[in-house]
Amino acid sequence: MRKGLHPDYGPVVFRDRAANYAFLTRSTMTSEKTIEWEDGNTYPVVDVEISDVSHPFYTGTARVLDTAGRVERFERRYGKKG
Repeated sequence: MRKGLHPDYGPVVFRDRAANYAFLTRSTMTSEKTIEWEDGNTYPVVDVEISDVSHPFYTGTARVLDTAGRVERFERRYGKKG
């Protein structure tokens, strides 16, 4: 890789405020805000709206739509082909 072309890649804390959950990883994202992590070091922190801890798909609270009922209603309204 050429110098000065790519952004810096370093440790960053991503924090899901809705679930009160944070994790340390490496990323090119940066932030003005910092946080002191469990290891005693200070890292930039990026607040996110949703993570795997609070997303309905991963938590098992996702709702399944009644697609069969919608198809039947469409066929009643517009007629069945064939």
